[in-house]
Amino acid sequence: MKAVTKSSGRIEPIVFHTINTIFMLFVVAITLYPFLHTLAVSLNDGSDTLAGGVYFWPRAWTLENYRAVFITGTIYHAAFISVSRTLLSTVLGVFLTTMLAYTLAQKQYIFRKKISMLFILTMYFNAGLIPNYFLIKELGLLHSFMVYILPSMVSAFNLIILRTYIRSLPGSLTESAKIDGAGEFRIFWKIIFPLCTPVLATVALFIAVGAWNSWFDTFLYASSDIKLSTLQYEMMKLLGSTMSTNNDPSALAGNQHNQMQALVTPASIRAAITIVTAVPILFVYPFLQKYFVVGLNLGSVKE
Repeated sequence: MKAVTKSSGRIEPIVFHTINTIFMLFVVAITLYPFLHTLAVSLNDGSDTLAGGVYFWPRAWTLENYRAVFITGTIYHAAFISVSRTLLSTVLGVFLTTMLAYTLAQKQYIFRKKISMLFILTMYFNAGLIPNYFLIKELGLLHSFMVYILPSMVSAFNLIILRTYIRSLPGSLTESAKIDGAGEFRIFWKIIFPLCTPVLATVALFIAVGAWNSWFDTFLYASSDIKLSTLQYEMMKLLGSTMSTNNDPSALAGNQHNQMQALVTPASIRAAITIVTAVPILFVYPFLQKYFVVGLNLGSVKE
């Protein structure tokens, strides 16, 4: 009887790890396949893609799909606007949200519950598209770069995560700093802010991804100003023109580039656009990934 128990005790971990490994490999495969397929289509000749059978690897290599995407000069300026918007939104959003979270985490602040409730209400109630548009207009933010920064500077969701994490920090840290004569801002900047690194990385990733992928605010508030056009909005316009031109490469790339030999199709353009807009964030994520899960858990356990 003991021999059977010992044998089953040795077999069970092996069976579990085997099944777990197979399952995780399956998850990795179904997660990577859409991206690898899109990358293969973006690097494959459009006319050859129409024949089907392109899965993980391009069958007829070409860069004409990316040439069609970058053929217009506005793309580069739009990319600069998107990068500037993402960096500024992330830096200001993280700093100001953390400062507000630190204030609302102080038990001696008598208005902390009321202010917190006002922010939480914004997660469930929205004035609507038209009132928001008139608000932006009255604030003088139409056709202004700051329309990308100010309206979304503080998020209630990010605020709750940061406030919860700051509350979990030992109160003795701030008390000892106050005894040594440190003011509130110095305590925040020298003690609280550095200790929030894991959750700050999580919030920074949320803000950066949201700012980079956003295009609808450009459409609403700055669509008539080409100098404020973002990369995502230019990609959206290109995709719309791709669908309307019905596989006409000269219309996609401009009459001055009719010499393109490879056929550019809507499917290949869509794939190239997806890769162009996704790659920058994919390069950022590995630097923040080690903080992501830890920071999200630490900022949501206690309340």
